[in-house]
Amino acid sequence: MPTPSSRYLRTAFVVGLFVILCIGGFTYKHISELSQTSKVVKDNYSLRSELELIISNLKDAEIGHRGFLLTHDSLFLNPYKESLQKITNNLSKLDTLIVPKGEQVEKLKELKGDIAQRFKNFDKSFSLANDDDTLLTQDLLFLLHEGEIRMDRIRADINEMLDLEQRLLTHNQEINEEKIGLTPLLFYGLLIVTLVILLLAYVKMTTDLKALKESNTELEIFEKLTKQSEVVSNTSTWVWYIEENVFEFSDNLYRLVGEEPQSFEPTLENFYKYVHEEDINNLGQQVNMMMREEELPFTTYRVVHKDGTIRYLKAYSKLMDDTEGDKKMFGVTIDITSEVENYRIIEQRNQELERTNKELSAFNYVASHDLQEPLRKIQTFMSRLETKEKDHISESGQLYIQRMKSASARMRMLIEDLLQYSRTNTSEKEYVKTNINMLLEHAKTELLDSIEEKQAKIICDGLPTMEVISFQIQQLFINLISNSLKYSKEGVPPIIEITHEEVRSRDVDEINKSLYKFHHKITFKDNGIGFEQIYAEKIFLLFNRLHGKSEYSGTGIGLAICKKIVENHKGIIIADGKPNVGATFTIYLPFLK
Repeated sequence: MPTPSSRYLRTAFVVGLFVILCIGGFTYKHISELSQTSKVVKDNYSLRSELELIISNLKDAEIGHRGFLLTHDSLFLNPYKESLQKITNNLSKLDTLIVPKGEQVEKLKELKGDIAQRFKNFDKSFSLANDDDTLLTQDLLFLLHEGEIRMDRIRADINEMLDLEQRLLTHNQEINEEKIGLTPLLFYGLLIVTLVILLLAYVKMTTDLKALKESNTELEIFEKLTKQSEVVSNTSTWVWYIEENVFEFSDNLYRLVGEEPQSFEPTLENFYKYVHEEDINNLGQQVNMMMREEELPFTTYRVVHKDGTIRYLKAYSKLMDDTEGDKKMFGVTIDITSEVENYRIIEQRNQELERTNKELSAFNYVASHDLQEPLRKIQTFMSRLETKEKDHISESGQLYIQRMKSASARMRMLIEDLLQYSRTNTSEKEYVKTNINMLLEHAKTELLDSIEEKQAKIICDGLPTMEVISFQIQQLFINLISNSLKYSKEGVPPIIEITHEEVRSRDVDEINKSLYKFHHKITFKDNGIGFEQIYAEKIFLLFNRLHGKSEYSGTGIGLAICKKIVENHKGIIIADGKPNVGATFTIYLPFLK
């Protein structure tokens, strides 16, 4: 990286060169302006000359016109026609001399119009002239009088154009003289600035000598600290000079292979002697690719010390150009033996954990099914006892039987919910593009009896097609609708509103930190008994119930399953409730748009 001194000296050189270029540019500009001024003056005189020629040619045309009127001799028409042609040429030259979009353009239009009217006047007077009548008619006299007026207007137009051109010429000359007057002062100022910059550069060069010595001392201290930090952190550095194909190893790279610093020549051949025989081919390929592509990605390999110790090393390098344009590859090599050993320990523990989870899952599934078999027998025997021995059982005995049947039914429901929760936790998460409306219809079909019994009304927006785990989303809809049906008001038909919209994550507080930009928002709102908002999070906990089992049936697992399904889809579910008003469950599921 360039030092501040070198940057300052380069800046001084660039500024000096820039000043010289400015002087040359200003010189060229002023020469161009002088040339432009000369052209303006020349065009001005040409314009004045053409305007004067127009007056002269108009006079010649009047002379020919009057001669013809007096003598009726066609010989006088020749100078008239010649003057008409000359005036046409004069006007064409004026078009080229006048600057477009300038003030003179409008003046020239007026002049052309007056000249055209003057020649129309000439033509009318020719048609009124009578060869047999030597007296001037009244109409002809009127035309001659009108012609004199038109001629005066032409002279006025030309005088205005001459005055305007003179003002423009004077204005341009004043601007040019002002610029020329500032030129010497500007040149002198630029030269003074250049001299000051050069003087400051000289002073900077002399004062930086002391700072350079101090920097060298600091660099020596930094180099020692770097070597110590490499030893402490088990890292090392190396440099490959590409043009010379020469390597330079730091002292700690020798230590990483079990040797003393600088104990062998830093070449690839000597380094390969310490690489494990199983890794040498792969490392050689990576190094060859580094030489071709001038970059070495993270590469892990093993080295063998003289005492047989095996260490794991990881290397990385990147190309850098120095200030002189020489290519160098700067590399870092790290001893990662402890990381590899820790990874192996973690991997073993993960395998053990996975094996334990499989065993627990199998135990849970087998245990649940084994529990259902005796439970079914208990329910069967109680049913037979109630049917066949009903007349021999007392009223209190029959009450006990009913309680036993109720308890066994609750136990069966609990086992089935546990199986469902276990399936939600452990089932493979295969996402398939699915029409969510179909899943909702299947859920409604499964709950058809409860919906008809409660006379429930389900209002739903059109739901989108999404990539989901189909059976889980269907189970989510079943649990949420079932929850609304279960906790409906006594004697009031349940109304369940299901809405959907796409939202930006940043606009919703609950998901504004999500890695996904967009979310599907699906809302289930009912008019049931609701709940206190303080229980909004507790209702999703496993086996958590807000009401006694005598009031409402259930196991306290349904909403826990809902939460697990939503989490499987990387979303969140939020509950809002008001007692005797209803409950609202809002689901946010991320998607890519």
